[in-house]
Amino acid sequence: MTGRRALGRRFGWLWAAYAVSSYGSGFGFGAFPLIAVLVLHCGPAQVAALAGAGRAVGAVVAVPLGPWVEFRRKRPVMMAMDLIRFAALLSVPAAYALGWLSFTQLLVVAVVTAAADIVFKAASGAYLKALVPPADLLVANGRFESTTWTATTVGPPLGGAAIGLFGPVTTVVADAASYLLSALGIRAIGGTEPHPARTGVPRLRAGDLLEGWRHILGHPVLRPLFFNTIVVNGLIMASEPLLAVLLLGRLGFAPWQYGLAFAAPCLGGLVGSRLARPLAARLGQHKVMLTVGALRACWPVGLAFVQPGVPGIVLIIAVQLGLVTCCGLFNPVLATYRLDHTDPDKVARTLSAWSVSSSASIAAMTALWGLLATITSPRTAIALAGVLLLATPLLLPRRENAPRNAGEPAASLS
Repeated sequence: MTGRRALGRRFGWLWAAYAVSSYGSGFGFGAFPLIAVLVLHCGPAQVAALAGAGRAVGAVVAVPLGPWVEFRRKRPVMMAMDLIRFAALLSVPAAYALGWLSFTQLLVVAVVTAAADIVFKAASGAYLKALVPPADLLVANGRFESTTWTATTVGPPLGGAAIGLFGPVTTVVADAASYLLSALGIRAIGGTEPHPARTGVPRLRAGDLLEGWRHILGHPVLRPLFFNTIVVNGLIMASEPLLAVLLLGRLGFAPWQYGLAFAAPCLGGLVGSRLARPLAARLGQHKVMLTVGALRACWPVGLAFVQPGVPGIVLIIAVQLGLVTCCGLFNPVLATYRLDHTDPDKVARTLSAWSVSSSASIAAMTALWGLLATITSPRTAIALAGVLLLATPLLLPRRENAPRNAGEPAASLS
């Protein structure tokens, strides 16, 4: 069984650090849109700009940091990004307590945390590839994925209840604290990490900045997967702030109802992540990605038909259950395939390029959908995103490619 496979004490600390930050993020799910709507009384365009501009500027800031991470030890980078997110998020409740909180501050914090997220993911992916043997990468990614969905199941309802009891910035405090605990967990991993090649080079070359994209676009299977995932993620995430406006504003959902409607279906993500390894072993990674990647596009259009009250909650739960079950299956298989098909000295740049592109596409689509919702309505914009998602399976790769480094051992981190 995947859950019983031992991956060592050091992976255990990495997993624990990932878990605590995931639970903090789950607890703080939707905190910024909620604060923007309930505290700062922002409209659809501002809420969409908060999500979109934060990701866009964060992605631009993160572009030169991908190659910088490649030639640095990964654990110190991961701890630094956790501490940066801790400090940035903690500034929000501090400003709220002093009566200084503004939309501009939320925007700045969104930019800082978005850039730190991209850098952390690049460093952690490279570190995981060196820490875990290639045969166990899908096991490790499955555990991370199951943790994400468990945290998303438990966190939002508790966060919504906490906001109702203690105020709108409560979950931001908890999210900030989770990053501090994550940094301590990563420090506890211990051991020595070898210096990557070229450490100490005084400046980055232009080619270093583009190497991640060059690798992705030159690979016959990663390239279509790349375009599929950035479009799918962009359309799904562009609808998120509009759903917050629609549900919390126009349909009158309470914060705890909003959290419950998106948290309960995440049990499907947990189930999907647990099935990823056995299905990939039986059917092959490519077939799983092709089949599940097509299925996940069929669900979001249903969100356009949400109504007030219990029927609306039931519809959201049903749609999200189908979507997140497919995502829970797809994501760990994609993450493992991407690592298997990337040389160790290109992992950080490849993951950084992937994350930067994803963040930029989400930002652009979020801004565009915010404008569309202002011109028409949030419901119309959500419906259009759902319809466009139905065409995204056309971007999935039709042929399989053998991993270039499937039989290579992981680099030593003793």
